[in-house]
Formats: sequence, C-alpha cells, structure tokens
Amino acid sequence: MGSFSKHVINCFWCNLYGKKEGIQMFPFEVSFPTHIYFGLGELKRLGEAAKSLGKKALLVTGGNAAKRTGLLDRVHALLQEADVDSILFDKIEPNPRTATVDAGAALARQNGCDFILAVGGGSVMDASKAIAAAARSGRPIYDYMRGNPSGTGKKLVPVQDALPILTVPTVAATGSEANNISVLTHWDTHEKSSINGPALYPRIAILDPSITYTVPARVTAEACADIFSHLFESYLISAAGTHVQDGLSETLIRLVVEHSLTAIEQPDNAEARSTLLWVSTLGISPFANAGRNAGMPLHGVEHPLSGIYDMAHGRGLAILSLPYFKQVILADRPERLARMGRHCFGVTAEDELAAAEATIDAVQHWYERMGITERLSDFGVTRDALKRMADEAVTIGGRGVGYLPSSRRLNAEDIVKIYEACL
Repeated sequence: MGSFSKHVINCFWCNLYGKKEGIQMFPFEVSFPTHIYFGLGELKRLGEAAKSLGKKALLVTGGNAAKRTGLLDRVHALLQEADVDSILFDKIEPNPRTATVDAGAALARQNGCDFILAVGGGSVMDASKAIAAAARSGRPIYDYMRGNPSGTGKKLVPVQDALPILTVPTVAATGSEANNISVLTHWDTHEKSSINGPALYPRIAILDPSITYTVPARVTAEACADIFSHLFESYLISAAGTHVQDGLSETLIRLVVEHSLTAIEQPDNAEARSTLLWVSTLGISPFANAGRNAGMPLHGVEHPLSGIYDMAHGRGLAILSLPYFKQVILADRPERLARMGRHCFGVTAEDELAAAEATIDAVQHWYERMGITERLSDFGVTRDALKRMADEAVTIGGRGVGYLPSSRRLNAEDIVKIYEACL
C-alpha cells in the first residue's frame, strides 16, 4: 500500500461492491525505489550506503537486542570507518508511540542529523519513517494520523517530504524495510493507525539474513504469522483475474509455512532465515498485491488490540485469523480458502467446502506447531472492551466509510463476533 497503489486504493474504496463481471485485474501503478542489498554478510555495505545519504545519522533502534547481540557495536564501527557521524536513539517500543517518535524527531533536529538509520524490526523501521517526516516538518507526528480529530492528516498524508532513510532489518516480518508505510500508536487515546507517502520509502535497505539468527522462537513465530497475514488478506478477497499475483502469493505463503518451523528449531539456519527475510519484503510489496482491488481488513481488526493491550501484532493477527476465516471467508469465498489450502497447505479434498474447512484446520495446526495457542483473554481482553475496539476498527480502519471492506462490508457487530470467538 502507499503511493505505488494510490489508484488501486481509490478503486478499492469506491468500487469493491460495484465491480462488473469480467474485469481482469484492476489498473495499478508501481513504484519501488528502495535500493536493496541482500545476502549473508551484506552488512559490510553499511558504511558506503550511509555515506551516500549524508554525514550524520540519527541511529534508531529498540531496547537491548542490538546491544546484547553486538550488532550495535558493528554498526558504529562501520559508520566510523566511513567517516559518518551518528546520534543514538534507542527508545523504540514494540508498538511505537507518537510521543517517542516526536522525541526522536526533536533529537534529530537538535543535532543536525541529515538522514535516519533504522536498525531493528518493524517497529523500529516504522518509527524511523515517522521520525524522518516529523524531523523535516517540525510537526507532531499525531498531526499526520487518521485518528487525529483535527483532520490535519488529510493534508499531510501522503507524506511528500522527509529525511532520507536507510533500513537494516533484524527480523523478517513486516516488510517495512522497503515499503512506505508507518504504523504508530497514539498512547493517550490508544489509537493505532498508519501513515504513508512517497517520502517514506527507504532509499536503501540492507538485508543480511545472518542478523536475524538471534531472533527468539516466539518472535519468529509472530513474525511468520504477520508475513502470512500480509499475503492472505488481499489474496482471499482478490478481484478476478489476478493470476500473476495469486501465483506469487501462493508461492510466498508456501515458503513461510515450509521454513518457519526450521527457523524456530534451527535459528541459525541460513536457508530458512534468508528465505523468510526475502519473503517478508516481497509479501507486502506491490508485486504481490497491486491490481487486486483489495486491502488488509484483518489488520484493521487487529490494530485496536495491539494499540490498547500492547500485544505483539503478529500474535494478534494469528489469534483473529481463524474466526475471520470461519465467519467471513468460509461463508463468502470458500473457493479461495480451498485454493489456498490446496496450493499452500497440502489440502487434498475435492469438494470446495470440505477443502476450505480443511484449510482452516491446517492453518490452526501450523499455528500450534509454532506455539501460537493463546486466546485474547490471555492478554487481559474482556467482553466489555469488544464494542469499543470494534467501533475504533471501523472508524480508523474504515477510513470514514462506516465499515471495513472485506469479502463483504464488515460493520462493528461483525467485528465484535470475531473478537468474541477469540476470548
């Protein structure tokens, strides 16, 4: 999503329920400006890449992981070798908050940083994009978000101006290393939503799979669930005729399922980690999603969960996905579930409904093997909170139309039922 799919998004919100029979893929535009260095040991290019963007970086990272693994020391050494100065900002939370982004932007301005270097997972990279925008404009990042009642986001998004960004992902999950999306939480109101724009595309991304070897099993499982969701959400509700995108999505889903357990059991398996890292980048790229005339409705359902309860985004998606499959997709698009099952999970049933149901069982079994077995109640979610979350999902994720577009219009009552099935 973002500038590459502006036309697609407009079609999606306007035409999803009025499309004519026979349409074979919707028109789209693709822009993929990020220069990617991929491969074991490619971190060595960091100094050269950083020097091409500026003289002084705001080095953005999370709490302790980069320090504990020695990665931060390696990054500092490579920057010093290239005569690139840096200011460390290591305050990013798992669900990055607007106040933290504002603090990072202020630090960048005060120290004359001329580019942003993100070293971390999706939260770090999302926060870095927002810092890049706020550092350039001097505005609070909440001004950019859809949840802001002032409505300033309508003028500021898509973001057209930001400091240059260089990303070094340490987790294969969000694909944020090479897209123009930033998801943030305004902690005062617990609103979680995204901003995007052409200026938020990283100029350079260094994808070194060896950096991901230290990712814990729990985080790897959550990351794989996130990648899976990026792929299945638009795939299951896609417009007709998206044959190229369907083939890409099916291949990528199959690879996530195949290599996830290996990465969990053998964290330094180069083949598994390399595969997952590249799949995460492609999974939310225009190559897999453009032309579908479909968005990511389950993300809209999940965002209130991680925004309010600070739970891991990928885990929330995994918990919600099974009821979403059963209540929505099974009723509306069983043939798509069946196809995903046959092409990605080894389902052999010939009857479409039986194959669709077997697909849901296969996904549940995969989650269980990865250790994702929780319910929402395990994270403190109560029945009393469901209506508020559903209303927020519609208000923010629905972008003012009063529902979340999926295979059908999901209203607040539909979303409450999905939440209820997860308690």
